[in-house]
Amino acid sequence: MSHPGSGKPVGKQAPKQEQSPWQVWRDERLRQFRMQLAGLDSIPQLLILGVLSGILTGSVILLFRAAIELPLALLLPSGDAEGFESLDEPWRMALPLLGACLITLVFLRLGVAQRKVGVAHVMERLGYHQGYLSLKSGLLQFFCGVTTIVSGQSAGREGPAVHLGATASSLLGQRLALPNNSIRMLVGCGTAAAISASFNTPIAGVIFAMEVVMLEYTITGFMPVILAAVTGALITQTVYGNEPAFLVSDFVLESFWELPYIIALGLLLGMLSAGFARLLTTVTLKVRLNLAWRMMAAGFLTGLAAFAVPQIMGVGYDTVNSAIAGDMAFLLLIGIGVTKLVVTAVAIGLGMPSGIIGPALFIGACVGGALGVLAQFLMPTLASHPGFYAVMGMGAMMSALLQAPLAAMTAVIELTQSPNIMLPVMLCIICSNAVSSHFYKQRSIFQTILQNQGLDYRAEPLTMALRRVSVGALMNRNFRRCESTVSLEKAKAVLKEQPEWLLVDLEGEPRMLMPPADLARYIEEQEEVPEQIDLIKIPARRQDAGPLPVQATLEEALDQLAQTGFEALYVQRTSAPLIKPVVGVVTRQAIEAYYQYKSRTHN
Repeated sequence: MSHPGSGKPVGKQAPKQEQSPWQVWRDERLRQFRMQLAGLDSIPQLLILGVLSGILTGSVILLFRAAIELPLALLLPSGDAEGFESLDEPWRMALPLLGACLITLVFLRLGVAQRKVGVAHVMERLGYHQGYLSLKSGLLQFFCGVTTIVSGQSAGREGPAVHLGATASSLLGQRLALPNNSIRMLVGCGTAAAISASFNTPIAGVIFAMEVVMLEYTITGFMPVILAAVTGALITQTVYGNEPAFLVSDFVLESFWELPYIIALGLLLGMLSAGFARLLTTVTLKVRLNLAWRMMAAGFLTGLAAFAVPQIMGVGYDTVNSAIAGDMAFLLLIGIGVTKLVVTAVAIGLGMPSGIIGPALFIGACVGGALGVLAQFLMPTLASHPGFYAVMGMGAMMSALLQAPLAAMTAVIELTQSPNIMLPVMLCIICSNAVSSHFYKQRSIFQTILQNQGLDYRAEPLTMALRRVSVGALMNRNFRRCESTVSLEKAKAVLKEQPEWLLVDLEGEPRMLMPPADLARYIEEQEEVPEQIDLIKIPARRQDAGPLPVQATLEEALDQLAQTGFEALYVQRTSAPLIKPVVGVVTRQAIEAYYQYKSRTHN
């Protein structure tokens, strides 16, 4: 017999290593920190994690941007990290092909499941693996993000940044052995900090994390994510200053007569986003080539397009700024925008690990700017500046492609720092979203990518509620562990301690759970109680029990019960290799009671 937390299974003794007082104090504080994070009432602890995530993510993003900008400043003749237009024509063709070759060489050494990067991969790990991201995955994303942009692929840096921020934050949680609900929250913090650090838009980072990746809104969830976004922005501001990613004037809506035109812009961008998603899906599912040929095809297509339209290469924010400034002609904007859309969708469909958020902003700015130039021609006295339409186009395309109207709206408002554009931007975004989601049944482009991989990322309210709570918050710690055969004297001693459950060992391992009241009833009702009581044979309401790690969420516990057919679980904490003390027990009834309570609160 052993007490809760006493920890070693019967018959398995391991030598204990001496610890210093500092190590004992540290381990005890960390244990308390983990247990506090297990439940919902852990705001101070989550805020600490938010700050740590922001610092870590902001530092990683600085390193990522330096790895992109320094080589490009040396490689490009203009010395500008975005000046691909200064490259000679042969290099515009060769550079994307060289980048594709390099990525292919790395991918060929990896399995199919190990090649996944980007926001879609972060969502997959959240939906199916509780937010656990590996260091190997992060290093691959760093390499792919740098290589695609430096080699001039039609790519963005925000998607890779999200993966890097989420990975860094997830690894922090894993290193501290935090409960899985906290690791999920850290992934959200890393996502928000990454977007905030890339654009200098902390509010948009928060909304993007909750609306696109986490797919949930909770007060408890918002606070650490906000803190991470603010911290990440402050870290990058130490190097890049407080300037936003795009140079935007203080635009105003010149006339209400423009509103029908703005609606038309939203409808057009909604259709273009649906076309982007369908083209990407068609290429992904229909093109049957091996990895090398797919990557070479993506690199060749990009190089061929860049030969005539070099503006599509790399991140292209210099082109976006030109569109916002109104320095580009109608036909050039249309040509660049359409070329960027086709090249990006086809290249990603072929397997090129490129970011999508940057190209979405690029396409929206070009198409919006083109319609702004046309508006100036059609309504010279009524139309607003073409840059005003470029900004609206950025928001509308981002919103429709990501199915994230709030994130897109806050991003545009933060980038412009002007409340005057709020009404027309909201109108344009809602129109684009309505067209793409209602008429074309389009989901988020990241969910579309997961669907193409045979995965379905959904976030039902009750499922999300179970994911937010660790099993440590619900488990019962008032239990006693004993062998299947106990003496009468030991049985009476156990009952005097008034446990709520007995965890019964069979051959040195916990096998079943039973209420102590059944043992007490057996002792009272028997005229002659045997000296050795077999807990397996006496009349009792026994429940088969299986193991569960203390980091698991209630969703994982419910899944474990469904898969194994067990009725109860004993919760283990790994204190050392082969040493897994049992720290609590949880029954199916307890989880279902919590689930039903949440069902009532959501109805």
